[in-house]
Amino acid sequence: MAEKVNRTDADTIQFGRYNISNASGYEINACFMQNITGGDSAWQIHNPLVNYLPGLAMQIGLMIFVSRILMFILKPLRQHRFIAEVIAGILIGPTCLSKLSWVGQVFTFESNMLLETFASFGLTYYMFLVGLEMDLSVVRNMSKKTRTMVIGSIFIPMGIGAALYFMPMRVNKDRSSLPLGAIFWAISISITSFPDLARILSDVKLLHTDIGRMALTTSIFSDIISWVLLVAAITIFDQHKFLAAAVPTIVFILVSWFLIRPGIGWMIKTTKKKGGKFSDIHINSILIGVAACGFITDACGSHSMIGGFMLGLIIPNGELAMMIMESIGEFVSGIMLPVFIMVNGIRTNLSEIPYYAHWGSVAIITVGATSAKILSTLLVSVYIGITPQEGLALGGLMNTKGVLALIVLNEGRSLKLIDNVTMTVMMVAILFMTAMVGPIFFLSNTNAKKSKQYKQRTIMRSNQNTQLRILACIHSVRNLSGIISILEVSNATRKSPMCVFVTYLVELLGRASAMLIVHETGGKTNAGNNPPSREKAESDQIIGSFESFEARNDAVSMYPLTVVSPYTTMHEDIISIAEDKRVAMILIPFHKQMTAGGGLQGENHSLREVNQNLLLKAPCSVGILIDRGLGSFLNSTPSSNINNGRPELRFAMLFIGGSDDREALSYAYRMAGTPGISLTVVRFLPGKDAQLNLMPEDEDNEDGILKAITDSENDKELDDEFINEFRFKAMNDQSVLYHEKILNNGEELVESIRTKYSDFDLYLVGRGLRVKTPLTMGLLEWSENPELGAIGETLVSSEFTAHASVLVVQQPPSDGFRSNSQRGKFGQKKWNSPILNPDFENFENRKKNNYVD
Repeated sequence: MAEKVNRTDADTIQFGRYNISNASGYEINACFMQNITGGDSAWQIHNPLVNYLPGLAMQIGLMIFVSRILMFILKPLRQHRFIAEVIAGILIGPTCLSKLSWVGQVFTFESNMLLETFASFGLTYYMFLVGLEMDLSVVRNMSKKTRTMVIGSIFIPMGIGAALYFMPMRVNKDRSSLPLGAIFWAISISITSFPDLARILSDVKLLHTDIGRMALTTSIFSDIISWVLLVAAITIFDQHKFLAAAVPTIVFILVSWFLIRPGIGWMIKTTKKKGGKFSDIHINSILIGVAACGFITDACGSHSMIGGFMLGLIIPNGELAMMIMESIGEFVSGIMLPVFIMVNGIRTNLSEIPYYAHWGSVAIITVGATSAKILSTLLVSVYIGITPQEGLALGGLMNTKGVLALIVLNEGRSLKLIDNVTMTVMMVAILFMTAMVGPIFFLSNTNAKKSKQYKQRTIMRSNQNTQLRILACIHSVRNLSGIISILEVSNATRKSPMCVFVTYLVELLGRASAMLIVHETGGKTNAGNNPPSREKAESDQIIGSFESFEARNDAVSMYPLTVVSPYTTMHEDIISIAEDKRVAMILIPFHKQMTAGGGLQGENHSLREVNQNLLLKAPCSVGILIDRGLGSFLNSTPSSNINNGRPELRFAMLFIGGSDDREALSYAYRMAGTPGISLTVVRFLPGKDAQLNLMPEDEDNEDGILKAITDSENDKELDDEFINEFRFKAMNDQSVLYHEKILNNGEELVESIRTKYSDFDLYLVGRGLRVKTPLTMGLLEWSENPELGAIGETLVSSEFTAHASVLVVQQPPSDGFRSNSQRGKFGQKKWNSPILNPDFENFENRKKNNYVD
């Protein structure tokens, strides 16, 4: 927007309605006339709410609107919201939209101070939340590899960044960059933003992986070291204020840590001891304290964000911290922080670069700064034993910049160690470095390679002398009893131990991104993220129950996790954990709950969608548990469950055929090794009168008919081999019964189960949707739960099995019937109490040895 320039004297010019005069150093003074209209009162009242607040609201609204549009546009490119917000600020600023008259009237010069004040407030409260989330315990537990990675990924790029700062890039060679600005440039290059990296890792489902944990841990130390260097640089280079700022700031930090922190702890302890809950008074007092601490550190000559960060750091993790996060987290991260980021973008004027700098030099500096972090991380990764491919991905992730990089540049600019041209070049470099995180990571293709390597893991393929890994999913405490009961009877021994990854699934509501929390023993987390208070209470109860289960079983190791994710993508998080942990089975609860009469009610469509997606895409076996009080049998006394010499629990495996049934039989045979468990395996075979239509939908497709017949024959052959191996392994085993029943249709199958096999505590069945047999034809025509398969649906919906629990097993699809995933060996077993059942004497096979190899 053009303005007429009038020169009033030697040092002052008039630019529109502004008087601009030179000041000391690089400063200029801009003055404008403010008209104040007086009313009837004797005093002239200037109301900022009337004069400035509507303008501020309009500015914030326009900034948020532009940033949201850019977020929508950049989402397919997998760019983080930080990129969208910086670009939004650049577009609104003098580079683009501010040249329009109406935008210039919204972002006037006199309104900038109020906007920047609001942005500074947002920064202070954001740093308070960062301190509230930060867990300093990781400093004490830093491994040697992490220490090496921290040193290599921070200090090497810092040195390269300082060297790049002095690279000639200006058109006017007489006006070079200020030398001390290299320190702030080096710090901003070496930074890895922990909050932004955590969001990116959660978006790409790598928060739980080894590379994700390494990146997060390194970024935490990077933030800590960067903060120390930044505070030291601000204090040292702030002319005439070194001692005046350093001493009061250090005193404030010491008072906060040794006086205020114990006081807050005493207040929390007293409130809990009295049985009270934290109210809005507690939260509002803390929020007022943030502003007060920011004012104190600002008055000390430091930055207000240091006060906010320190107050957040001294508040202990717990219910109060989570209530504060729930109260202001969304407003700070969704409104206040984006304003700060976009204000920095508004200060960036890309149109000045051609007049003051060479674009070629700017490009070399940007590429060099990006490569420095990637190459240094790659070299350190290879040195500590990480593969080059993962090192490249890790290097790309470590280039994630965020708010802290902008803070560093702003402080250098405030200290007049960085001019506008250098600031613009740095903003371009930071924008490019963060934008390249997604492409570099996906080019490395680490996750795709991992999926290919770990797919097709099943119980049937698990070696009998190796650890069995199970991923147990919990939606609520109501799922605890059933899942733990299944794990109790999974026969964990020293020869074949069991590793359980307990995953508490929490629906994502009102958060910017999903997150995964890895818990330590005692319910602590390895990062500052915490679920909401209600979910935190449930999480503690779930972890406590599984810790008790682990304490009762020497051969069981337990690792608790919490996944906070939308239901629409929750299956992706579960699958990523299963791939990373190389589990053989995912245990998930059914989406309906048991009623007092043994029925099922309370259908949750979101949970059902999660289960269905897992069945479609899981790289390992999946078990859906319909719990009808299995845990009550295990927790009761042995004498109450013994009847006519029978053991406490009776399990049945109903075998129709197919890979799912073979997997279910493998798991059932492992369970049979648990003391007090008897297993009855019933194989249903089609009789001579059974008719099966293998014709495909296109009856003229001869290839389809031939393939259907071949697949059916191959499947039958594999079933026979597997059953024969099972019968040989279970020969004379006193805890295992094997029956064969010849039937002709589904009606006879249901009747056989009702009359002879309805008195069991747990049924294990295969889902069997990939198998065509006349024994199940027609059973799924009126099915309400196709994810359970024909037999599973029959058991769940029938009255004669209304009080029996059911475990439906599905094996992941294989590339062919003759693949290794279809052939397996039965695992070890322990001694079991004897079974005597005269009715089935002709079908019994017995064995006396303790282990079957």
